[in-house]
Amino acid sequence: MIGRITGTLVAKQPPQVLVDCNGVGYEIDVPMSTFYNLPALGEKVSLLTHLAIREDAHLLYGFGSEIERAAFRELLKVSGIGAKTALSVLSGLSVNDLSAAISAQEIGRIVKVPGIGKKTAERLLLELKGKPVFAGAVSVVAGESRVSDDVRQALLALGYHDKEAGLAIQKLPAGLPVSEAIRQALKLLSKG
Repeated sequence: MIGRITGTLVAKQPPQVLVDCNGVGYEIDVPMSTFYNLPALGEKVSLLTHLAIREDAHLLYGFGSEIERAAFRELLKVSGIGAKTALSVLSGLSVNDLSAAISAQEIGRIVKVPGIGKKTAERLLLELKGKPVFAGAVSVVAGESRVSDDVRQALLALGYHDKEAGLAIQKLPAGLPVSEAIRQALKLLSKG
């Protein structure tokens, strides 16, 4: 099993990256949450990996954090969810957002992910409820969830893309009031 790849980032073509490790190039599929946090081409990168061996291919999936990889592995255990769909879920929802949706049994958040229909979302919510990976993720209390929703809506209204807003929200410390969270998110977005 290949558990981690460390090397030079040679190419980025969403959702796939190419990492050169001492002359061997590894093609690795990553969720967009990991993709957006990758360094520039030519810089060193380290990804936790999951190796899937199929009859026709050996596929590597890479993650920026242990919690993302653990969530991916739990998603693969849900009947009807393959690796591409699991990557799509982690690209559309952070692990914290997915955990909050599972604990609140919010089917609406899950069906917004491309490739997830109502029946698959129901199965996912049912089979993942109570799993330690999602209970162990940083729990998002209802108030904090509403704050991040309000910040997202404010940033969208100001013309930022959903992905930009999501990345800024992920970097905010927990427990901020809405106005301070919006101010800090705007500061983060203006930096880069």
